[in-house]
Amino acid sequence: MNSCELTASITALANIIASKLSDDELDLAAAVFTLLGDTLATIEIQRALCNKNNNST
Repeated sequence: MNSCELTASITALANIIASKLSDDELDLAAAVFTLLGDTLATIEIQRALCNKNNNST
């Protein structure tokens, strides 16, 4: 899957999810998915730092 297909798929998924939720539910879902993405990014950064430290010793 190329980047255009990936973003189109994510957009389609967002539209499907949004069509099933109330405004309040959509606000909560957006916050949850933002937190999930931020947490995944934090985990990846921590892994990279740990790997860098383990490789430099």
